[in-house]
Amino acid sequence: MKALPLSAGALPAVASTTVRRVRSVRGVAVAFWWVLSIGCFAGLWEAAWAVGWADPLLLPPPHIFLAHFSDQAQAFSSSDVIGEVSTDSAYLALLTTIVASSLRVIAGLALGFTCSVGMGLLIRYFKPFGNITLPTITLLAPISPIAWLPVAIFIFGIGNPPAIFMVFISLFFVMTLSTISQIDAVSRTYLNVGAIMGASRRQLFLHVIIPAILPSLFMTLRMNLFGAWMVVLVAEATGVGSGLGQIVMLARNTFNSSLSFFTMTLIGLVGFLFDVALRQIQNRVLFWVPPSAVGRL
Repeated sequence: MKALPLSAGALPAVASTTVRRVRSVRGVAVAFWWVLSIGCFAGLWEAAWAVGWADPLLLPPPHIFLAHFSDQAQAFSSSDVIGEVSTDSAYLALLTTIVASSLRVIAGLALGFTCSVGMGLLIRYFKPFGNITLPTITLLAPISPIAWLPVAIFIFGIGNPPAIFMVFISLFFVMTLSTISQIDAVSRTYLNVGAIMGASRRQLFLHVIIPAILPSLFMTLRMNLFGAWMVVLVAEATGVGSGLGQIVMLARNTFNSSLSFFTMTLIGLVGFLFDVALRQIQNRVLFWVPPSAVGRL
């Protein structure tokens, strides 16, 4: 029996099905390696406890600090006063604490990304402005974000602003210098081709330079995401309000190692979810970049 050729309309459907199948297989493979990696780490930890190498009071294995989830959640409070007992349910207080830290990170990253990219563009396209500001930015860039904590408290006092400012600072200088570097690295060939085709300076900026620098800027943002979580936890530990950093300090002050590792697990999980969300945004925004180049889990 002679096979009938596929119609032109069927070809896109077949290609779409194939792409979805490949992505599904790839997703399963990635999930497998993630589970295997974390399982091996937890298994080694459990083995160290089983043979007596790890003191359960100092280094409790995962089955200990994760088994009593409801008990650990009792330590969380929606109050801004560390150690104060909340009248809310333990799970609601836990969720409130996670959301408080997450919103500070999101606000700081959004402000830092917007202001730093804008600053980098101004420095490169307005020479007098760049001559005045770039030396100062280069001088301040090596300073650790943690060193800015007293300044943040002096200026903003106690509350959300100093924590958001810390996240902002952790990204601003690095992203500004990265923006300048990426603008300088745009291929002259792209600009020449655009000029030959009659593109105006505005069109070159919007349709050549911005698409050329965005992939690297997103990578810089992702690289600084985890640093943002580090500095917001330090800021919260100083008493800016309810947050995961505050719980870490409570665990330290009460020498509660189980609570400490439980909170560290939450921080790692939330940070991982942030990275997944940022990758999805990256894939949507950089629609012209192949998925393999954008990166995958």
